Amino acid sequence: MTTADTPKPKRDALLATAHTHMPMGVADSYRYWGDDNTVFVESLKGCRLTDVDGQEFVDFRLAYGPIILGYRDARIDNAVIDAITNIGTMSGFSTGLDAEVIELVKSLCPQIEKMRFANSGTEAVLGAVRTARGFTGRNKIVVVEGGFHGLYDEMMWKPDVDNWQPQGDSAPEIKAFGIGIPEASREHLETISLNDEAALIDVFKRVGHDIAAIVIEPIMGNCGSIAASQAYMQALRDQCDAHGALLIIDEVKTGFRVAKGGAQQLYGIYADLTTFAKAMGNGYPVAAFGGRADVMNTIHSGTGGVTHGGTYTANMIALAAAKATLSVLKDTDALATIHQTGAAIQQVLSRVFSKHGIEHKFAGPDSMFGIHFNTRADQDVPHNYRDWKQTNSELYTAFAHRLIAKGIMLEPDSREPWFICEAHQSVDLAWLEQVADEALGEAIAAQNTSTENSDA
Repeated sequence: MTTADTPKPKRDALLATAHTHMPMGVADSYRYWGDDNTVFVESLKGCRLTDVDGQEFVDFRLAYGPIILGYRDARIDNAVIDAITNIGTMSGFSTGLDAEVIELVKSLCPQIEKMRFANSGTEAVLGAVRTARGFTGRNKIVVVEGGFHGLYDEMMWKPDVDNWQPQGDSAPEIKAFGIGIPEASREHLETISLNDEAALIDVFKRVGHDIAAIVIEPIMGNCGSIAASQAYMQALRDQCDAHGALLIIDEVKTGFRVAKGGAQQLYGIYADLTTFAKAMGNGYPVAAFGGRADVMNTIHSGTGGVTHGGTYTANMIALAAAKATLSVLKDTDALATIHQTGAAIQQVLSRVFSKHGIEHKFAGPDSMFGIHFNTRADQDVPHNYRDWKQTNSELYTAFAHRLIAKGIMLEPDSREPWFICEAHQSVDLAWLEQVADEALGEAIAAQNTSTENSDA
């Protein structure tokens, strides 16, 4: 394997050219890891990624979760090729694929009575929120700290946990996630902490008459898979029912990944509206939102209806991929294999962490687990975003960077889970244990050296 100091001439040349064409030299700000670490991909197959300079990685990032079977899975790609060859790519009209895909979703997700398609998780959430407001005639949306619901203005007001001090009673300050977001977009947004029933009850006491919906990721895909408790999910359902608000469960990351029926199958608590994307198409850009028929029927072309549409919505490439992916997940043991593989990988990592004396907790399902390095042996799995602040995320980041240098790709931020796909069953666990052992040892040594230097 190469190391962090290995020259990357092709990457450097591509990034230099890209800087002349795009801000930060990338098409998505999250792809910029600095001029020395930004990755340019040459090829992808199964669970492996090869960069333009020839380094191969076992990939646990999986494009932030869409890859559920593996890159370039022939079952999905062949279905897409067949659709392109025999139908086309898009027409601006309907095809039989529309209803076929929805029938598959309904067979897996009993809360879905009617559904509409979108092209991204952001679009799906936006459509669900607009529909909830149209159905209820209310304005306010309640979100949970640590959840991620897309990159549109209203959902880009975030608790500033990075700069928050856990000591004291003050909550993290809510700030815009970047500039260019008007203050007015925050007007109808309320934020509460996960698993805090008192805060939930309080928000309904204050503004319950105007709450259209609560939006939640029960298993937070941008917060180390920290999860809602069963009691909290029931409280959400009960409070929404009692006050005439809708419950929107954001399954952009968990849908068809953590179980065939998503997180709602695990909890046995169902939403009025659900958003899907990511694993729905094994890497092809497809998303959807749906739920109760009476709520979804608010979408219609009359002057009193919710408007929804999009030029690329329900294109044949996306729907062919979704039909093939959902069929595989429904009819095979792929998800069982994914969960077994994820559990085995956690056992390997746990042995490494324990060997080095690192207290640790895994959070979330085996198919998208978070890792939290804790400073106290008695500390539980984090219950919310504020708890995450008190984990040893600095050591995790140092560990992750060394894993990347040794050929294991992941997001070097403990708020991002390890995503597992069916193709990971081929990973050599002995190799993984050796690499993780080396990486953690180096990270601990570097951290100790830094501490000694700062104390000198």
